[in-house]
Amino acid sequence: MGHYFDTSDLAKFGNISRVNKELGDKYFDYYNSVMKAGALSEREKALIALAVAHAQKCPYCIDAYTSACLEKGADEEQMSEAVHVASAMVAGITLVHSVQMQNKIDKLSI
Repeated sequence: MGHYFDTSDLAKFGNISRVNKELGDKYFDYYNSVMKAGALSEREKALIALAVAHAQKCPYCIDAYTSACLEKGADEEQMSEAVHVASAMVAGITLVHSVQMQNKIDKLSI
């Protein structure tokens, strides 16, 4: 294997219950409940998941939720916009922490 992530590993995700079936089953029950349509549609939830996958840099999730978004009727423009929202959030979250740096500079400069 010439790379760290192997796309075929995504199909093995169901095996996370191998060592602790009880906790794995609880996770999948929770996940399946969360991803059902509610106040948000399944398409909207898939777009959120795609954005989070990019923000968290998970290639498995990017593959899975790209497919899920397409299957649930999202188009490339919507998917791209969701990824840009995630990017803007990550940038803002990084930048807002500079206030902590500024506070420390101010404290040390007194």
